Amino acid sequence: MAAQTGLSTTASMSRTDVPVFRPVALSAEAAPFTPLRSDGWPFGPPSDAEKQFSRCAAKLRALRADCGQLREELNLLFDQLLSENYNKTFDPSINIRPEDVCSLLKHISSLVPLSQEHLVIKLCQLVHHLLNQLKVIMDEQTLDVLVNYTANALKVCSTWTHSDVLLALSTIVYGNGPQCHQHLSDLLGEDGVLLLYSSPSQPNIELRRVALTCMANVCLRIPGQPPLDDKYRNVCFSVFLKTLQSPKPPNTDELFYCMVIQAALKGLQCCLSGGKWKFGGAEELGSVLASLKRLMFQGTPGVSVEWPAVLYPAPLPQYEGLSAPKPAEAPKPSESPKDTAIPGKTSGNKKRKSRGKGKKTSTEESRGDDGEDDDREAVPALQKGGGREGGRGDGESLSKASLTPSLYPSWKRASSDSEFSDPEGNAQSKLRLYHGRVRQGALHCLLAVVKGVEKRTLYGYWSSFIPESPIGGPPPLTLLTIILKDPSPKVRTCALQVLSAMLDGSRQFLAVAEDTASPRTSYTPFSFSLATAVRELHRALSLALLAETSPQTLTQVIKCLAYLVANAPYHRLRPGLLSPLWKQMRPYVRHRDVNVRVSVLTLYGALVTTQAPLPEVQLLLQQPEGSGAGSFTPQDSALSWRQRDGVSSPSRTPVKPSQRGSSTHSPRPPRTPGEEDSAPPWLLQLCVSLVTQPREDQSDSEGAGTGGVVLEPSPVRLEALQVMSHLVRGYFSLAQACLCEIGQVSARCLGETDPSIQLHGAKLLEELGTGIIQQYRAENNVPESSRVPMSQVVLFWSEVLSGPLNGALQNEQHPTLQTSACDTLSSILPQAFAQLPDKTQLMCITVLLGLTYSDNYLVKTAAVRALGVYILFPCLREDVMFVADTANTILSALDDRSPNVRAKAAWSLGNLTDTLIVNMESVGVDFQEELSDMLLLKMLQAATRASADKDRVKSNAVRALGNLLHFLRQSQLTRSAFQRPLEDAVRALVKTVQSEAIMKVRWNACYALGNAFRNPALPLDSAPWSHDAFSALCHVVTSCKNFKVRIKSAAALAVPTHRGCYGDTLRFSCVWHSLATALENSEDTNDFLEYRYSASLRHTLSQALLHLLSVSRSQDMPALGASLAGEEALGIKEHLVKYLRAEDGGGEGPQGEKDAGGDGFTPQQRIGGLQETLIRVKGLKAEGEGQGEEERGKEVVVHFVEDLLKTCEEQ
Repeated sequence: MAAQTGLSTTASMSRTDVPVFRPVALSAEAAPFTPLRSDGWPFGPPSDAEKQFSRCAAKLRALRADCGQLREELNLLFDQLLSENYNKTFDPSINIRPEDVCSLLKHISSLVPLSQEHLVIKLCQLVHHLLNQLKVIMDEQTLDVLVNYTANALKVCSTWTHSDVLLALSTIVYGNGPQCHQHLSDLLGEDGVLLLYSSPSQPNIELRRVALTCMANVCLRIPGQPPLDDKYRNVCFSVFLKTLQSPKPPNTDELFYCMVIQAALKGLQCCLSGGKWKFGGAEELGSVLASLKRLMFQGTPGVSVEWPAVLYPAPLPQYEGLSAPKPAEAPKPSESPKDTAIPGKTSGNKKRKSRGKGKKTSTEESRGDDGEDDDREAVPALQKGGGREGGRGDGESLSKASLTPSLYPSWKRASSDSEFSDPEGNAQSKLRLYHGRVRQGALHCLLAVVKGVEKRTLYGYWSSFIPESPIGGPPPLTLLTIILKDPSPKVRTCALQVLSAMLDGSRQFLAVAEDTASPRTSYTPFSFSLATAVRELHRALSLALLAETSPQTLTQVIKCLAYLVANAPYHRLRPGLLSPLWKQMRPYVRHRDVNVRVSVLTLYGALVTTQAPLPEVQLLLQQPEGSGAGSFTPQDSALSWRQRDGVSSPSRTPVKPSQRGSSTHSPRPPRTPGEEDSAPPWLLQLCVSLVTQPREDQSDSEGAGTGGVVLEPSPVRLEALQVMSHLVRGYFSLAQACLCEIGQVSARCLGETDPSIQLHGAKLLEELGTGIIQQYRAENNVPESSRVPMSQVVLFWSEVLSGPLNGALQNEQHPTLQTSACDTLSSILPQAFAQLPDKTQLMCITVLLGLTYSDNYLVKTAAVRALGVYILFPCLREDVMFVADTANTILSALDDRSPNVRAKAAWSLGNLTDTLIVNMESVGVDFQEELSDMLLLKMLQAATRASADKDRVKSNAVRALGNLLHFLRQSQLTRSAFQRPLEDAVRALVKTVQSEAIMKVRWNACYALGNAFRNPALPLDSAPWSHDAFSALCHVVTSCKNFKVRIKSAAALAVPTHRGCYGDTLRFSCVWHSLATALENSEDTNDFLEYRYSASLRHTLSQALLHLLSVSRSQDMPALGASLAGEEALGIKEHLVKYLRAEDGGGEGPQGEKDAGGDGFTPQQRIGGLQETLIRVKGLKAEGEGQGEEERGKEVVVHFVEDLLKTCEEQ
């Protein structure tokens, strides 16, 4: 939309004062000339704008088309309305209703005939003026009337009026493109007026600009509205791209051409952002990226290269070719050769020190304000030469600048505008301003491309925008060039935003990077090139950090570093990248700008999160707080927001111990090695002080606090709490020394009134609890001496549970806080919970049981999950009353309408049934008898119903069914009340095994059937559902694409311990053949990800086949003999030999045994078991009519087993 006229606020004046005219910014889109009264005063002061509008509107509504003086009246009233400023930023008291504006515009459009072209122009100016300044949202009727009027005006009126008509039309269609579909064919059709005027062949540059602006506003999508029809969006996209690709017409002013390019860029951005966009053809994306890359450097001094028309995806950079010099033309200041030097360090440091502390040029000082003047920076040093100060000539100064490395980018080495005469300087400044806007628009478009294109597609173009380390010659033109050298902070900020968007979510792509060992061949692998690019990003962003003075841009630099740190694979890179960054950031934690301080903490959070625990970061955390804290950066004068009236910077001047800075910024006396090892990390101390200690400088009112104590602003405190949480999660062994102090910080936060602070305090407590639990888990093998002592853990939780956490649990006004408090309760170490006082344990249980009836689904979900954790506590799981209360609560939650609540309830029910199995094995029948039969029946029925729910509910529901079927006793199974629920439960498992659900659900269902088979009371031999269960398992073990499902089904088929459980001979032979077929096809897969489970699958299948042999009867011998005498016998033997020798690789290690059902037997034990099977088979006696066939089958089986044993004993 058109830019608004900028007006400065005028002071109140009396009639006797000299008239003061409001300055109006020079712009092609500014309001027309404002007529004044004879005394030089406007028609009414700004505060009377509403009255003026009402008065003029009333007169206009009274006019009719047949009035005698219609033309004169309209002309006068239009002038009066145009003379007013309706912008609410100028006068907030203006309150003109949108419907009044709409009705007025509809009426006056009927009064102005298209033949009165001067009035048509004023009407269009008025439409633009009112809609633009009052931000009116039009109704459909008004929109239709105005679009129809302006479209007809374009057809009827003379060409000289079309610029104003198009400006009005662009304002009318702003964000209303989809609602104008009736007129779009006239505007954007084959002979549409917008296509005619926006064509690169259009000689009138102003008409071309306004037409492009109009098309951009048609494509603009307001959130919540449907996107523009793809047909018209594609037409506009082609016009915008063609405009960007076409060269500047001859004899065209550069300023106006920049405005055309700005309009096209804005339109392209609207196309890309207005819904899903698919680039057509293989080269369209490359063409867009090539155009945007060229315009990213529009007007940049010294950039004179041949830009490619198309960028192609490639792993290596595509360097732009240098254009041939033009000796006939003397280079203009804006066309000077580019400074090809990459900023270095040595000479830059010397140059910085020579300036002296705290001294800035006027240019640098103006960079702190991100206003319009930021784009009117002084000319870069490369444009110097022939100035008033004299000195070296052009050639010498340019060669000096291009060859001497410097810490400062070109925009830092600036001269004043006094090199030009006033008119020339103003023209140059304005041209630089518009060039900066073009570069900014190109980067905005590139950001839209990065956000709209699939990440994998964009990775191919990374090398065009992110360089590797320079090897020699001129460096490539990339985003880093803009970040380091562009004179406009807004443009640099945009480039940083694009780079951040590219880095965001790139972890999978960057995971390939590796440079732990330099390549020793002539071929440079892609992994090494990518690692080099990561190092170059670190280097360039570190330089930008040193050179930047604009707080907004500095914030973006630090955020970009945080994205880089969060996605780069530092465990695959040579150490040393993070240490300089860690130390470089330390002075910025006391920057005067709150956004910079927040971003610094975000970066530290990324540092302690990425691949934690990272050895390099661990060493940095263990360093004494004084090391590197007093380092001086080139920006100390700008960084120290505490420095006032000549007071020295705290980074180099010791302060009193009572002040907060002493614990974070000032050096302390040297410690002994033992003290350094036990000292808390500097970063943790910093965060604690930021959260709890008052600010030293309380002149800024943005902090929090009462009673005259001003704390850090809330964003800083919240980010500090997040860093503490990340630190505790990733480096708990370093943070555990401050366990009580961190607990006190959390308690203090929970006691505050700000819900956000309370929430982060509760999350910090949860991280502490989780860290303690991880230490005490047996599989983590943490030595007893390295753990937090149990007495300290108990003391910690006693203090927490007697503090303000109770208030957070009962704070119904903030459900999110209640949710986090429930999660905190679930992170108590089970052994510590058992040592808490009985009343404290009872309080935790009572609160959680009560919160499961909360009206908020988040609170209910967290409470049900916490109960699912508590039911596994050894001190609670044998309490029948607690088990019963928890079961009833979970059953109620399983019927909740929220799928999140039902999912957690199913998970908790799975945990509860796990507890039943543990109690059955440890306590025995006593516990089974104490638990109510009716409660078990309800649980069985509820789990059966839940197995038909969504997949995330179903996965744990089938787990619970398997446990319940395993837990039921003979006396319960024979009761009539259990008969139908029992059959329904098994059939639900069978249906889930055969379904097309996600694989996790299916393998849980297979495991559940195997779990049920462990119950000797289940009538597997006679129940009608038994056949379906075995058939389902036999089907998936041979046909399922997922190997883990096959593994679980094979393990389930090997569970029954007695031959009778397998049913008749036909079913037994079916199970055998299914397992044998699955073993033969165990390596057939098209999915490489499944192949890694093939060894575990063969392990489980081999174990299952040997189990079937061990329980077989004489009636089974014919089928077994036929199988072992056929062609499949060789394959079976080969795999069984590997299993017996433990050569199959399956079941090795905890994960392998878990996947394979892990028997844990040694090769000697396996062979011994097979020998026992051989003895048993030899002792089988044939019975019945088919004795001869059984004997022949038996001989084949015995021969096969003997041959198998002989093969195993040979080696």
